[in-house]
Amino acid sequence: MVNDQKNGDAAAGEDQLSLMYKLTVQIADQLEKSRIADYTQLLHKPWRIIWLNMLAGTAKGVGIAIGFTFFAATIIYFLQILGALNLPIIGDYIADIVRIVQRQLELKSY
Repeated sequence: MVNDQKNGDAAAGEDQLSLMYKLTVQIADQLEKSRIADYTQLLHKPWRIIWLNMLAGTAKGVGIAIGFTFFAATIIYFLQILGALNLPIIGDYIADIVRIVQRQLELKSY
């Protein structure tokens, strides 16, 4: 009976060790996925953080500029089509915009 109790305690201890091992492996996997080591290396090299942020900001700025260019070109294209249709209300509105822009160009002498 004492032997059975010792075997039961040993089995329970092995189960606990197995569970702890599985949990440790899961934690290690999660830490690896979160790239905590890369983050800590960046904290020790502040110039690298500045460089990466500079590159990221430049890429975002270029992306916004290109996106806005395509957006504005599309709007201008559709306005030209609407102007060619010679619709009364929209045509007058576009003509007013053209007149305003022409006046501004005439007023500014470089």
